[in-house]
Amino acid sequence: MLGFNGRDTRISKRRQLCDAKTQITIPGVQLPSPEFLLEASPCVGGVPVCTPFPAALLCAVDMTSPLLPCDGCGQPASPEHIARRLQRLEWTTRYRPVHIATLLLAPISPRNDAEFLYSGKFAGEAALLLEVVGIRAAGKTAETVLAELQRAGYFLAYVLECPLDADAASDSAAESLLRGRVRAVGARIRRSLRPKRTVLIGEALAPLSDSFSVADMGGPVILDGGKPFAIEGAGQAECVARLRRTLGGGAAAV
Repeated sequence: MLGFNGRDTRISKRRQLCDAKTQITIPGVQLPSPEFLLEASPCVGGVPVCTPFPAALLCAVDMTSPLLPCDGCGQPASPEHIARRLQRLEWTTRYRPVHIATLLLAPISPRNDAEFLYSGKFAGEAALLLEVVGIRAAGKTAETVLAELQRAGYFLAYVLECPLDADAASDSAAESLLRGRVRAVGARIRRSLRPKRTVLIGEALAPLSDSFSVADMGGPVILDGGKPFAIEGAGQAECVARLRRTLGGGAAAV
């Protein structure tokens, strides 16, 4: 067991390693002190790694190394990409139900934070999702609205947990990324989220509908005539109405 002297020597060596690298500062992200991160962060291969705290990011990065793929979307994970992903994870985790009754599984996280449901801005896609589940945001605080969503047992997740980067914006690139995430998403739903039912929403999931079976998801998979509910496409009002009836009636997968 290391005594205080051994512990101080270990931290000193880790600080020297950190100083030998380039520290990345993300504009608009409040970072803890380097001393706190060196105390709190594990060491891999002799190099201090990123803090696990969602609201902050401080990495010792070799700028000549290629970017590793993000574990939430498969795209190259720049420091800015990781910081944004961690911020959204922090927002989301705060309102995850203990027991998820209905998992709404959408294809790709929106680019605009205001449309990301758990940011509490409720613009665009977020407003539409609240309409789907029958929760009104007018005259309420964001915390009240999201707490209602949580108490009702709803949870929103994405196959790609990050917005598409500019070089992955084509339909073929997006579909390739989505297909590459199917197995990992299914495992997360079975082992961690464990919802009573999963509803597929969004036209981009249509080519993958057959990949999300009951066996893979651990429970009923709700579809709209064999396809995901295309709540953002043509015939939006009718599709939203069908989905609201489905959610209210607890229908089985079709």
